[in-house]
Amino acid sequence: MKIQISKFGNNLTSRPDAREAFLAAKAYTLKADEAEFILDFADVDVLTPGWADEFISGIKREFKNAIISTKIRQIRPFQNR
Repeated sequence: MKIQISKFGNNLTSRPDAREAFLAAKAYTLKADEAEFILDFADVDVLTPGWADEFISGIKREFKNAIISTKIRQIRPFQNR
């Protein structure tokens, strides 16, 4: 199953927001019998380690045998405006 991470926002910074994103995905998107998750980070501008850890840890807790992979199309360099 492919998960568009940008559906949760473009600036993903806090653990509480990641926890809410995971719970929303679990309730409406993720299926109990999924064996593989592809996390697509296209169109995400900011991603902190805490947000990523919280979201991915939620998947690992609920889907113990699932394979998790990532897809990053383009990393845009930071531009100070």
